[in-house]
Amino acid sequence: MDRAPTHEALHAMSPERVLAAMESGPMISMANRQSAAARRAIAEFITGKSFSHPMDTAPPAAAMCTAPGPEFGDPASGPEWNGWGQNLLNTRFQNGEQAGLSASDLSRLKVKWAFGFPATLDANAHPAIANGRLFIGSTSGNVYSLDAASGCIRWYFKADAGVRSAISIGRIQSGSGSHYAAFFGGGPFAYAVAADTGHLIWKTQVDTFPAAHITGSPIFYNNRLFVPVASGEEGAGASPDYECCRFRGSMVALDASTGKQVWKTYTIPEPHKTKKNRIGTQLWGPSGAPIWSSPSIDVKDNALYATTGDNYSDPTSRLSDAFLAFNLDTGKILWSRQMTASDAYTAACRIPDKTNCPESNGPDFDFSSGPILVTLPNGKRALVAGQKSGLVHAVDPDNQGEQIWSVRVGEGGTNGGVQWGSATDGKNVYVALADLGRVVVPYSLSTDVDPKKGGGMFALSLDTGKRVWYTPPVPCGDRKRCSPAQSAAVTAIPGVAFSGSVDGHLRGYSTTDGAILWDVDTVKPYTTVNGEEARGGSMDGPGPVIAGGMLFVNSGYAAGGGMPGNVLLAFSVDGK
Repeated sequence: MDRAPTHEALHAMSPERVLAAMESGPMISMANRQSAAARRAIAEFITGKSFSHPMDTAPPAAAMCTAPGPEFGDPASGPEWNGWGQNLLNTRFQNGEQAGLSASDLSRLKVKWAFGFPATLDANAHPAIANGRLFIGSTSGNVYSLDAASGCIRWYFKADAGVRSAISIGRIQSGSGSHYAAFFGGGPFAYAVAADTGHLIWKTQVDTFPAAHITGSPIFYNNRLFVPVASGEEGAGASPDYECCRFRGSMVALDASTGKQVWKTYTIPEPHKTKKNRIGTQLWGPSGAPIWSSPSIDVKDNALYATTGDNYSDPTSRLSDAFLAFNLDTGKILWSRQMTASDAYTAACRIPDKTNCPESNGPDFDFSSGPILVTLPNGKRALVAGQKSGLVHAVDPDNQGEQIWSVRVGEGGTNGGVQWGSATDGKNVYVALADLGRVVVPYSLSTDVDPKKGGGMFALSLDTGKRVWYTPPVPCGDRKRCSPAQSAAVTAIPGVAFSGSVDGHLRGYSTTDGAILWDVDTVKPYTTVNGEEARGGSMDGPGPVIAGGMLFVNSGYAAGGGMPGNVLLAFSVDGK
């Protein structure tokens, strides 16, 4: 099939990458009945490599920085993009001084350097910038600290699983004094490594459920690391002999100096046996309500805000598809506001054998974008987040999450609505629409992306939700595996909102009227600073990061029929 990796592509992968696909990715429904040893053996067989193969852990010597870097200091002392949302409020907005770029610079942006990720078909981790260094993970498990100006490697670290989360930098105390750490999540583990050297400080398993993983980016505040936990059990549930489902989403607070758990709050009660499906498999519930995205921090009210995913099985629960507020000190849930009730869904609901599709049968309208904490023009505050339903919501954090406004921007669906997040400049919220469509592949039961459906960019007024402007999607043309869907997170600077598309284009939109000011096609091969063969593909998941006069963005997202790719691109004015 056109959507499946080729034999050559599988041989280019690491066994860790294939194992991750079987344990928490697209292969989970087919591999969950295999033992852990069998899954490892399969991964080694189809890649032709053992788990001790060094290709993932030893970049070529020529890729390493030769000159020593400056001593690592306070990230806030220079241009930075720390974590997923750039700040504790999750705004994904970079002010002009920190950005070092303006709308007038866009026409002169050129690729300064490119970095290739080895042994993967995806480039879906979120970059972070601090002290002139770029920190980024990869689906092969390698985490890198790169020189932001040149792309040379200052250090690399091998995690036990793929790393999709953004990296947060924070100052911690230890027996040797105060120093800076880089925090991230991979699989079910949270990590802290020394920001200047990459040496491991601690590693903590935040959940023991077999399919649990960290997709949402941990956030650092006041010597604590707050870690959202999700899982791939929604995919495992497709198999009719799988006892669906028992995963419980959660938020975990860790002591940032030691990695010890301070509190853990589940979004789901303890699951219990419910009934048996038509082939006699025992079913469980309630389950699900994962936290897919990075939270925001309310310093004033000592609260953390998050959004949740759907249920995986019946009965449904009240904390799924919801805004949640947690007390920062204790993890107590202060309030919740559910936006879609009775939403239980597994991958079985979209395949011919629907044995393990819950009676609720979706509609799979969970949140995969995190809440943005804003102050409205009238002085009141709001939490704003888009949902896979195609709705964008604003709720009142100071009034138990009461709804302020709700505006529809799209049809919504399993791969629809607002996917990975929006951005705000304090006046408007800039929203990219996915609404990725599917078409049936002739003479098969498979589907492929619809090149004529999805996409579009919106600006909504923060105070009322009223549409300020709308820019329709750009057609795909004849490109294979192309979709105009705009699933990636939005990034904004003064005057410009950036949106990456499944078609592989990154576009900059005028925040005044939505005009496209810049459009770059990333789908092509690149010569990389680390000597790795690399090319661009679909843009999904993370949005671009902008700091110090440079724009950094990943290209490549093979999931869901997208175009594979494995490159990180660094743009600057005239490539200088």
